[in-house]
Amino acid sequence: MTFTRPLLLLLFALAAAYANVDAAEQTQPLIVAHRGLLRHAPENTLANFRACLELRLGFEFDVEQTKDGHLVCIHDSTVDRTTNGTGNVSDLTLSQIRELDAGSWFDPKFVSEKVPTIEEVLKLVTEYRQHEVLIAVDLKTGGVEREVVQLAQTHNVLNRLLFIGRTISDPNVREQLKQASKYAECAAVANNADEFSKALADTDAEWVYFRYLPSKEQMEAVRNAGKRSFIAGAKVAGNIPDNWQYCNDVGLDAILTDYPLDLRQVLEDKQ
Repeated sequence: MTFTRPLLLLLFALAAAYANVDAAEQTQPLIVAHRGLLRHAPENTLANFRACLELRLGFEFDVEQTKDGHLVCIHDSTVDRTTNGTGNVSDLTLSQIRELDAGSWFDPKFVSEKVPTIEEVLKLVTEYRQHEVLIAVDLKTGGVEREVVQLAQTHNVLNRLLFIGRTISDPNVREQLKQASKYAECAAVANNADEFSKALADTDAEWVYFRYLPSKEQMEAVRNAGKRSFIAGAKVAGNIPDNWQYCNDVGLDAILTDYPLDLRQVLEDKQ
C-alpha cells in the first residue's frame, strides 16, 4: 500500500516527535483514535489505520456484514456517506462493496482506497506487534461475535482487542464473545454514576466503559476489582484538554477521541 504525500509528511513529522517512549510515559492512558485519524484520512480505511499504527496510536473500527456474509469495516449501515455508492451494506455483496471508492469523498488524493474487510484490518495489526496499542472493535451487527474472535485468534491479535459497540450494553453479546473465547476482552458501559456499580460487577467484562468523568474513588474501585477503564463520548471526543488531563490524573487506562494527536500533545506536555 502507498501513502499520499500529505499523509507521509504527517507521519514523518509526528513519528519524529514521538519515537522515544520512556517508562514513565507507559503510565499514561492509551490513545484510541475514533475511526482512525478521521480528520487526516478517510475513516475506516487501511491507509488511515496504518498511519495510526505508524504513529504508535490505537484505533477504533466498525464491523458490518455484507449480503453474502462477509465482515467489512464501515461505520454506517449504508455505503452512502463514505463511498461513491448507495445502498445498505447488508443488501450488497462483498464484490459489489469492493468496487466502491471509499477515499475520494474525503480527498481526491485517496481515490484508490477501498472498504476493507475485517480480516484485512486484523492482518494489518499483526504487522505492528512491537507497539503497545489498543484496538477497539465496535460490533455494529449481531451474530458475528464468534467469527470476529476466530479471525483475531487466527492472526494472533485477540489480546490487543477491546470489544465495544453493542458489547457494552448487551450482556448477550458479551456472553457470545466469552463463549467464543474466554480471552476476548469486553467492556460494560456506565453512562452515569448510577450505572457504575452494575458495570463494575459484570463478570463478563474486564473493562468499565465510562461515558462520563469518573471520580477518583470510582477509579480506585476499578483497579481494586482488577479491571481496566475506557472512556468515550462527549466528555472526551472533542478537543477538550481539561477533560483529557482529568482522565490522565485519575488514571483512566484508555481514551477514545476524534483528536488523538492533540490528546497526545496534551499528555506529552504534562509529562
